Amino acid sequence: PVEPEFKYVGNMHGNEVLGRELLLQLSEFLCEEYRRGNERITRLIHDTRIHIMPSMNPDGYEVAAKQGPDSNGYLTGRNNANGVDLNRNFPDLNTFMYYSGEISGPNHHIPLPDNWKSQVEPETLAVIQWISSYNFVLSANLHGGAVVANYPYDKSQDQRFRSHRRTVNTPTPDDKLFQKLAKTYSYAHGWMHRGWNCGDYFADGITNGASWYSLSKGMQDFNYLYTNCFEITLELSCNKFPPEEDLERQWMANREALVAFIEEVHQGIKGMVSDENNNGIAGAVISVQGISHDITSGDMGDYFRLLLPGTYTVTASAEGYQPQTVTTTVGPAAPSLVHFQLKQDVVRKPPERKASGTRTNNKALQKKVVPRATRQGTQR
Repeated sequence: PVEPEFKYVGNMHGNEVLGRELLLQLSEFLCEEYRRGNERITRLIHDTRIHIMPSMNPDGYEVAAKQGPDSNGYLTGRNNANGVDLNRNFPDLNTFMYYSGEISGPNHHIPLPDNWKSQVEPETLAVIQWISSYNFVLSANLHGGAVVANYPYDKSQDQRFRSHRRTVNTPTPDDKLFQKLAKTYSYAHGWMHRGWNCGDYFADGITNGASWYSLSKGMQDFNYLYTNCFEITLELSCNKFPPEEDLERQWMANREALVAFIEEVHQGIKGMVSDENNNGIAGAVISVQGISHDITSGDMGDYFRLLLPGTYTVTASAEGYQPQTVTTTVGPAAPSLVHFQLKQDVVRKPPERKASGTRTNNKALQKKVVPRATRQGTQR
């Protein structure tokens, strides 16, 4: 407990191979530096659970690899073996959020539609089960075709602005935090922060996803709306399938950024939520005043809430317990440790039937508004 879970996912599009190669190299680098006694890497590994998935789309990669870097088409190997773009294949929780937002609905831990498993590919299903099995705090998925750090929301509320030629910024409640996370990578990168790359310009080398172009059913927004995880998308190279002789230069440009971004998981507040007998309370809701996006405690009662430096009023609540509110100050160097011990509420214990009804209504509403999976041909 109180050791955050971090993940990197590469090669979601099979023909975008630099992320795959970088994550394999990062794995080796972390092991080698740990063996050498590198204090920074040793501390990072001791204090963080680092998960690395070099390839989410191995079938698409095989198709692209057969073509090779010289004759590889821009879309050859992008999709999986069934011809599906995996970054357009996650349940569309954005539509539910925007619809329910009109009636003050949630933008966190939105339930999945009842028939979601029949709408996703095997790779998507495996990733959803994976991210549901761990209390991930921070994540990045690695793409190619541009050089920019992209943060949610990816999908615009107004779908009239689907074209990449029309822009509409669509921020999350954690917009300033996401911008800081994206800048951490872009400024640690060799040239991403300069802005001019691949014929495009992005100030500071970052962009809001929907401001670039609107993307539906992407993995980045799904992480934010369904789990506790804050994920950004890293576009790392103009050439989706760079030649072998370019890999060392790309590794040197990304090495510090890959490590620095992992370190970002150690900011904000963290701690335990327990009862009066010091038993951890799973699923307790952690709310921060002024930021309308909650996270929940893990199976052991530990929680992690990424926050920028500042003073915050934080409330922990759980069904059957009296909520507890504290004020805490977050510094720039390390997370603040804030524990909650909740007293059982014997007077106003919420009836289970009401909670069950709420979940059913949410699912029914979502089932009504979430469209069936579609395939699109944009970049990310």
